[in-house]
Amino acid sequence: MTLSVVIVNYNVKHFLEQCLISVYKALNNIDSEVFVVDNASADGSCQMVRQRFPQVKLIENTVNYGFSYANNQAIRMAKGEFVLLLNPDTVVEEDTFTKCIAFMRKHNDAGSMSVKMIDGKGKFLPESKRAMPSPIVSFYKIFGLSRLFPKSKTFARYHLGHLSPNSTHEIEILPGAFMFIRKEALDRVGLLDEAFFMYGEDIDLSYRILMGGYKNYYYPGTTIIHYKGESTKKGSINYVLVFYKAMMIFARKHFTSKNASLYIMLIYLAIYFRAGLSLVKRFVQHAIQPFLDALIMIVGFAVMLPIWDRIHFDGNWGYNQELVYTMSLFYIVVWIVSSWLSGAYDKPQKLFASARGIGIGTLAILAIYALLPNSLRYSRAVFLFVALWSVVLVQLAHWSVGFYKKDVFNAFRKLKRVAIVGEMDEIQRVRQILSNAKVNFNIVGYVSPLSTLTNELQIATFNQLDEFVRINSIDEVIFCSGNISSQDIIKTMLTLVPLGIDYKIAPPDSSSVIGSNSIDTAGDMYTVDFSAISKPDNRRNKRLFDALVAIFIILFSPLLVLFAKQFGFVFSKAFGVLCGKYTWVGYAKAEGVDLSGLPKLRQGVFPPLKKRDSKDINPDTIERLNILYAKNYSISADMVVLYSHLF
Repeated sequence: MTLSVVIVNYNVKHFLEQCLISVYKALNNIDSEVFVVDNASADGSCQMVRQRFPQVKLIENTVNYGFSYANNQAIRMAKGEFVLLLNPDTVVEEDTFTKCIAFMRKHNDAGSMSVKMIDGKGKFLPESKRAMPSPIVSFYKIFGLSRLFPKSKTFARYHLGHLSPNSTHEIEILPGAFMFIRKEALDRVGLLDEAFFMYGEDIDLSYRILMGGYKNYYYPGTTIIHYKGESTKKGSINYVLVFYKAMMIFARKHFTSKNASLYIMLIYLAIYFRAGLSLVKRFVQHAIQPFLDALIMIVGFAVMLPIWDRIHFDGNWGYNQELVYTMSLFYIVVWIVSSWLSGAYDKPQKLFASARGIGIGTLAILAIYALLPNSLRYSRAVFLFVALWSVVLVQLAHWSVGFYKKDVFNAFRKLKRVAIVGEMDEIQRVRQILSNAKVNFNIVGYVSPLSTLTNELQIATFNQLDEFVRINSIDEVIFCSGNISSQDIIKTMLTLVPLGIDYKIAPPDSSSVIGSNSIDTAGDMYTVDFSAISKPDNRRNKRLFDALVAIFIILFSPLLVLFAKQFGFVFSKAFGVLCGKYTWVGYAKAEGVDLSGLPKLRQGVFPPLKKRDSKDINPDTIERLNILYAKNYSISADMVVLYSHLF
């Protein structure tokens, strides 16, 4: 056997589907086998592989033991002359494997090789070729010198920035996304080190291959797409900790004691530096808008209090100053919390979320105000004037931010101008996916995948695509990969890089359209989305509803025990709901019912059915009901279900 392809998957079903489609196109006429090792995914990946790719050798792990462990499971079974370790968030060209096999057979000294990688916008990924991360090389990378001098032989050595990405080179470290390895080399130097859970294993194996007397090569004769970051958010603190922990393992294993100590000290500095930056960035992103809103409210009180003092008290303010400050602060806190509950800090934000939040907060304050003793009241008029001030100015401030940052309000977002490349049957299928996913686009035109028009609705041919994109100011191109080769898609992306447009690929017979606009963000995906239950405001409101109902049941239990059905059961669950262990309404569960792929929910006290026992209902019917519940979720739906079970 010539080639064994090993793909480790973790919760990226749609990317895996697209990857496997491209892999099997590239394996045409090659004696090969494909392994997919699934690390306990909960998104239906295994079901998809069994249904769409029955020829895949699927290994289903019930526990995630890490990337290295999973790869080794398949490598031990591999029979190929060569083994390719491939990420699931990649797309290969039709001749990628043929060219790699020819290169390896021509270079008998090659233990492994990598190829040219581009991101979802067609930009070259510098990690396609890397050097050994020695302490000094890592220092330049960690503290940004490599970014300041991207082509320096000294400062940019981490990504070998001085070497042309369009020429073949001997390199030291291969990218974990695409490691094409001679099986003989693996037999000599050993498998991946399972001490590396995730990250670092590619550096370790590349280094051991070099130490085994082989060479590692970078070969740009073929190009792949790598949608970086699908399993881990690169800016997260968890990523920082996992990545640098892997670097420590590598240092202790391969560096001298003195160098390892220096390297580990450097890594600790990097962890604190990166983690600190991440925390500050996250805090600023989440706190800046509420802080500015509070500042507007503070200014409102600072303006209104002196005015009201002159009008009503002739400058002789009759209230305790400390009381005024305390109660004003209380009002501001209520308005900010109410705005948050109304979704004023969500993305995207509803047009009048902040005004609604402040309005609801004002009503709550008035209700509380009426119950307060006179000693805690200072002026209802000032409060109402500041409330009006806040409604107007805070809302205007949010709209101003929305005009500047187009992702804040859907209403302010520029409607994407899209071109779809494919035959009309595939184009219509893609349009249906976009419609089901509720994606709002301005589809400018259809482009034939050939050099001639094949339908009267197509406006341009494939060789006219670059001109069509420029003339019509296209923002995004969607390729129907069933009608056009991966090689042509990648070449087109490379050609149109200067235009900065986005790309998506629609695999044949798939329910998704996939792409990625940045190496630092997870991929974008247009698919049938359970957006209702996944929206931040609905998740927040569902939790608030659960807590309020639980409190109500506990407080009014003496009365409810007379009317509610199965009250003992409900009362016992109320405490669990209040603590966050349960939700009042969750998915219906029964034998044969598949919940994978649905958004995560706490265990439900009651299913979204009128009866509690779902054993006598067809599993397919229950699955459809669960999907409908997730897709069309609302508080009123929970109210109806809860009422039907209680009364």
